Amino acid sequence: MEQPPTRTDEQPHTMTTSSVHLEIPASGAYLAVARAAATGLAAQLHFTYDQIDDLRIAVDEACTQLMARRGSAETIQLAYHLDGSQLSVEASVDAHDRGGPLERDTFAWQILTAVTDEVVERDLGSRLLIKLRKSGGSR
Repeated sequence: MEQPPTRTDEQPHTMTTSSVHLEIPASGAYLAVARAAATGLAAQLHFTYDQIDDLRIAVDEACTQLMARRGSAETIQLAYHLDGSQLSVEASVDAHDRGGPLERDTFAWQILTAVTDEVVERDLGSRLLIKLRKSGGSR
């Protein structure tokens, strides 16, 4: 039997580094949008269901903590960075009156550190940022 010709555009899929930026109102009603973006991007990186679930929880918790400290901020800015098998999420609010940093001995901080590979909080003057990093793929 004759083999069908091979197509040259059927190369193995390699993900290049890319970023997606999202800005949502600082309201719990919009957290589903932030979680959905994380889910879709993690699926592109072939995260397992458990890894996707962990990432959704982390994004939700980071945004919830920022909303609690948002001061006069009306929006949350999210930047999703895909790099190989890693997805980093930077969530931030911009307000001078946003309150103090996250306490490290809280249940919220324990959740963030338990479900991600790395979590970092940064005070950038008028901006408070929480950065999450999660590696994916079958292990």
